[in-house]
Amino acid sequence: MDRDTGSSWSFWPWPRLARPVVQSKRTGDCSLPQVTVFVPADSDEAPSAPGGGHAMWATEAWNFSSPQIATLGVPPLPVRVKSFPFSPPLSDRALDNLPGVEPSLKTDPSPVARQIPAENRRSRTHFRPPRDVIQLHERLLYVLQPPLETLFHSGGLPLTSEPFPYQWEGIAFLATRHAAILADEMGLGKTMQAITAIRLLLNQQEVRSVLLVCPKALVSNWQREFARWGPEVPVAAVEGVAARRQWQWQQDDFPVKIVTYESLVRDAPILDASGQRFDLVLLDEAQRIKNRESLTSRVAHNIERCRSWALTGTPVENSVRDFVGICDFVAPGAVHEDLDAAALGYAARDLLLRRTKEQVLPQLPPRISCDAVLDLTDEQKRTYQIAENEGVLRLSDLGDSATIQHVLELVTRLKQICNVDPATGSSCKLERLRADLEEVLESGRKVLIFSQWVNTLTWLAEELDAIRPLQYHGQVPRSSREQIIDRFQRDPQRNVLLMSYGCGGVGLNLQCAEYVFLFDRWWNPAVEEQAVNRAHRIGSVGAVTITRFVTRQTIEERIDEILRHKRALFDSVMGNATGTAKAVWNRDAIFGLFRGGSARTA
Repeated sequence: MDRDTGSSWSFWPWPRLARPVVQSKRTGDCSLPQVTVFVPADSDEAPSAPGGGHAMWATEAWNFSSPQIATLGVPPLPVRVKSFPFSPPLSDRALDNLPGVEPSLKTDPSPVARQIPAENRRSRTHFRPPRDVIQLHERLLYVLQPPLETLFHSGGLPLTSEPFPYQWEGIAFLATRHAAILADEMGLGKTMQAITAIRLLLNQQEVRSVLLVCPKALVSNWQREFARWGPEVPVAAVEGVAARRQWQWQQDDFPVKIVTYESLVRDAPILDASGQRFDLVLLDEAQRIKNRESLTSRVAHNIERCRSWALTGTPVENSVRDFVGICDFVAPGAVHEDLDAAALGYAARDLLLRRTKEQVLPQLPPRISCDAVLDLTDEQKRTYQIAENEGVLRLSDLGDSATIQHVLELVTRLKQICNVDPATGSSCKLERLRADLEEVLESGRKVLIFSQWVNTLTWLAEELDAIRPLQYHGQVPRSSREQIIDRFQRDPQRNVLLMSYGCGGVGLNLQCAEYVFLFDRWWNPAVEEQAVNRAHRIGSVGAVTITRFVTRQTIEERIDEILRHKRALFDSVMGNATGTAKAVWNRDAIFGLFRGGSARTA
């Protein structure tokens, strides 16, 4: 109310309101007019009516699909707000005196609350306005919303299970932003948080069309997760031949469309010609667009949209340019790559939400990591020394004409010799793996073994034939992959799964595994982390033990040194460190692998 002009009061209703109650009161010579008061459905702060009870509590609820305004004239009176009292949650107070409440709720006030583990109960999650919302009335629209839990528990949006507190915060973060990057560590449920936020926006009619872009291997996973966390949401996968995809793009019956990055690039002309616009575009494994000059990135940027979300567990894979590429999709121009790592993280603080397992899940089973530093067998040493000498001599002969490709070819050859001597089949890693597996499998535990090469996995399958390991890699038909995963999870006789980093590093939930072996090292520590988190995630059955095989005085030790620097770069951008590391796989770092026996970083 404007106390100087005596203008009207306007009331913005909550998403779910009790029936308004009109009262009139006379004080001395001043007659106050009738005032319409809106009371949230979970509030008990209404004035008491004559004879007791709550005069402002109503037994029926009004649902508004759009904001309503009730305007009443009032005389110019001096009004000062001293405080706003808020009631405790409905589940925590007595309901005996409230009219219209079912008797079952009086004796058992909160069936939902009983389903929440005691360690996960916490204060309600409230929406927080983004930092770029500066006008008071806009910020109030966020602040005055009921708790997020109330919208789900009393708003007809049932949940399969109660989210963890940090997941509620992630849902609220996404739902209130047009530009958002959810970069939680692998295994913390980014998929569930995104689906739940989409459900909320669809239910409130904030969005009507959603495009979800993901790698091909994850399409079926997203369909399963939608069936679990959003069963009422119609979902369609855009796939098949070109004519079928063109027809699918034109369908309006499915508010959520799922498409692979490859199909998105192929169908870019269809989207451009149709002028299709989406209320929300969500990129899963958003590091796919880290290179802003790539065709995939350009096509993603050109999609007409209102909201842009990105999910990634590895926002910084090699350099800060990776992170800037993702930020340019969700909020073009918000950050610049000429900033140092710490400044970049600060500039993107309102776009980014990242939590690690250590921060949010102290009750998650522990993770035990160890490096198994091994000595090459005599046969491996001889072969390795010959290959290294020949390779370095060839690089010297090439001189300035030597390219990164020449160095990578030598590195690949040496790394494969560290796995197994091609001439004799001798392998220090295989000897150690057999010894560890013998102990692990006796206890009935399940094991994941990762390698970057398919030929290494097939060789391991032959050598470990007695324990009948399963294989999951690029040469396994896609039609068989889900069956392999299901068999590994359910069959007590098939306890070893051989996986490639490329196929098994993302999108799979393998909490049944308690042991993870990294038979060889990937170039990127983030990819290794993704592989480990297939097992160490929500629902893990016990402590997860990760063993990395590293051979002493070889190329693997030198690569490990650079990987540690890259880990420091990631932490700096994500706010876990204050220094600015610049270790990347550039030309100097790669050539440095053979300069004086140690890696250099630029």
